Amino acid sequence: MTALLLALVAGAVIGLALGGLGGGGSVLAVPALIYLLGLTPAEATTAGLVIVALTSVTALVAHARDGNVTWRTGLLFAAAGIVPAMAAGAAAGRLPQTVLTAAFAVVAALAALRMLRPARTGTSGQVHSGKAGAAGAGLGAVTGFLGVGGGFLAVPALVSVLNLPMRRAVGTSLLVITVNSLAALGARAGTGVQLDWAVVAPFTAAAVLGAWDGKRLSKKIKGGTLQRLFAYVLLAVAVLMLVDVVV
Repeated sequence: MTALLLALVAGAVIGLALGGLGGGGSVLAVPALIYLLGLTPAEATTAGLVIVALTSVTALVAHARDGNVTWRTGLLFAAAGIVPAMAAGAAAGRLPQTVLTAAFAVVAALAALRMLRPARTGTSGQVHSGKAGAAGAGLGAVTGFLGVGGGFLAVPALVSVLNLPMRRAVGTSLLVITVNSLAALGARAGTGVQLDWAVVAPFTAAAVLGAWDGKRLSKKIKGGTLQRLFAYVLLAVAVLMLVDVVV
């Protein structure tokens, strides 16, 4: 019962963040699965992909209804990340647990610091196709390797590289996250990692419901305030994970 309650609470919080910010929420799923629910890093990163994929689809539908998804741009960006996501996903299941934990902590810390930087508003200027391909490939690799959606990287990339306005970048990032997560999951299917569905299922269900509330919450609370609060929590989690690896 305790594990079920923890899964529901953690899932709801992550769904709220993902729905409200268009990314970043999923990066807390892996540490929650490891430290609150007792999964190994390999199990947690694989479960994280399941949670991210289903939650992102839910949030994507909500943003698409508001017309904030640029489908063609998002699909082209995601296409560049499919092969890296699959390659990294296959490799991650065979690496030592401490390596996965340390890598995740570093990326989480970088994500938190990136969120604390002032956001760009985006423009409708020229799209840099070469940079877009490189950014899409890098995002796919991060998604496959660490089991996170990468929205904390996707949104800035869509704004600065593809010149999308912030609202469209948030919605389009969910499309990219969904595609990359599914590709990475396909690659991990043959790695032998088993999932505890008694934990993953309620966690995912709570995250999906939270994503709908997060979308509504984003209209009531300033995005900057929500993002800074989440960034500080994420930074604290990253530090604790690094300490755990070192000690």
